[in-house]
Amino acid sequence: MATLPFKPKQIAKQLLGELPDRARDVLIGRYGLGTSPKKQTLEAIGKKYGITRERVRQIENYALQSIRKSETFKESNEIFDSLGKMIEEFGGIVSEADFLDSVGKDDTIKNHINFLLVLGDLFIRRKEDSDFHHRWIVDEKLADQIHDSLHALYKSLDDDELVPEGEFVAQFIKEVGDLNEKYRNEEIARRWLGISKKLGKNPLGEWGKANSSNVRAKGMRDYAYLAIKQHGSPMHFSEVAKTIGKLFDRKAHVATCHNELIKDKRFVLVGRGLYALSEWGYTTGVVKDVISEILSSNGPLTREELIEKVRNERYVKDNTIIVNLQDAKLFRKTKDGKYSLI
Repeated sequence: MATLPFKPKQIAKQLLGELPDRARDVLIGRYGLGTSPKKQTLEAIGKKYGITRERVRQIENYALQSIRKSETFKESNEIFDSLGKMIEEFGGIVSEADFLDSVGKDDTIKNHINFLLVLGDLFIRRKEDSDFHHRWIVDEKLADQIHDSLHALYKSLDDDELVPEGEFVAQFIKEVGDLNEKYRNEEIARRWLGISKKLGKNPLGEWGKANSSNVRAKGMRDYAYLAIKQHGSPMHFSEVAKTIGKLFDRKAHVATCHNELIKDKRFVLVGRGLYALSEWGYTTGVVKDVISEILSSNGPLTREELIEKVRNERYVKDNTIIVNLQDAKLFRKTKDGKYSLI
């Protein structure tokens, strides 16, 4: 939590004191500086005074310019300098929500800080767009560098790729390239990553494309995928359900979990109730399908060779594999004692 070296409400009150009543009232309403932190729309303020939205906008702009020209504003240079230093400490470019959250949980205080940022000549606000959140900037050249690097990082990712946070942060810092040493640290890099709307972090701390179900998990299947992926090896569906509850604090009924895993191509049933991720290379289908796929890829094999390869794909007993090999419609035994497809 950032410690403010000044009292935002007191400074804002002094600056607003330079204005006539209506202009002051418009700014109080627009920026949520009154008893209620709720910000009023141009339309709501217009109805109050019986004027158009455009007229309210003109009054707002006039009021801001009047404050900037006042002696009180000039005497407040140290306040704006301290805000500028805070943004520099956050990396020279910072998500508006991240910066305001750092000053406290009180929405009224956040509104007053936002108002001071709007007034300050040092600060540039770039509005939210399809790629980035609202952000405040004190170094435009650096901001452009960060924007370009975030774009490049996004393009380097596969659609459903997940990268551990430490590795992802290091990759991003490398992508940014030359930086002032004061900005070259993981904490600032994480804040810069938070500017992007296209990059996101899942509940397990792994980064990827924000629109991927691996990042923005929404349902049982997505949480199951993350649970099995973190486990790193096949899991019984009952364990998957328990793990979802532990990792994500989500209720997962065992039977429902089993049914959802069956329906999703991301999972492969590799044993009695055991599921693996298809991305791990497991062959889909029942044991006979696995045997057929192995023989198709490798040609005739001995029983021992087949058992070894099937066991790499399925958690089944040797006898189960041998019984499936007896299907004369699919498999035959060659003169040299090997098995092949019909």
